[in-house]
Amino acid sequence: MSQRYRFSYADIHHTLGLAAQEVIESGIEFDYILAIGGGGYIPARILRTYLNRPILAVALARYQDNGPALEIPLKLQWTEGFAQAIQGKRLLVVDEVDDQRTTLAWTLAELHKEHPQSMSVLVLHDKDKPKNAQYPKYVDRVFVGQRIDDVWVEYPWDALDIYEHEHTATGLVHVDDPYGSH
Repeated sequence: MSQRYRFSYADIHHTLGLAAQEVIESGIEFDYILAIGGGGYIPARILRTYLNRPILAVALARYQDNGPALEIPLKLQWTEGFAQAIQGKRLLVVDEVDDQRTTLAWTLAELHKEHPQSMSVLVLHDKDKPKNAQYPKYVDRVFVGQRIDDVWVEYPWDALDIYEHEHTATGLVHVDDPYGSH
């Protein structure tokens, strides 16, 4: 048996509502919420409800064909006009989980090359563990919805059976894992 977090949509919405309140209270204004896909799409959309800002998105892949993690993520969605859209803009970069920080740090470095005015980060969940990178000095602020232990997270948007997922979403759960813990 391994431990995993299984959060419901209501848990996530509540956590993001609290994080959005922290963003509002910070007084920092943003031109765009920038979602890192795929996991950052739904948290970014929920944040839009609270922050009333348009969403831009980039999509990356760190894994390909069930192989080992790629050292440099693949840009799946990063259009040519994207640089013009964010140049001189204030961005709130959103992802679902800060696990190793590899993809997040790489994305921030790539975004920085496009000369936004400022960047802050909001992660729904930050795993309590050493990271592969630090946040660069050009990141103004980091907002964290919830700090969690270093265990696998099952998000509702990844569930094949959403009713079973929501019914069993109780935060930390114990599940049989024939492949070992993630």
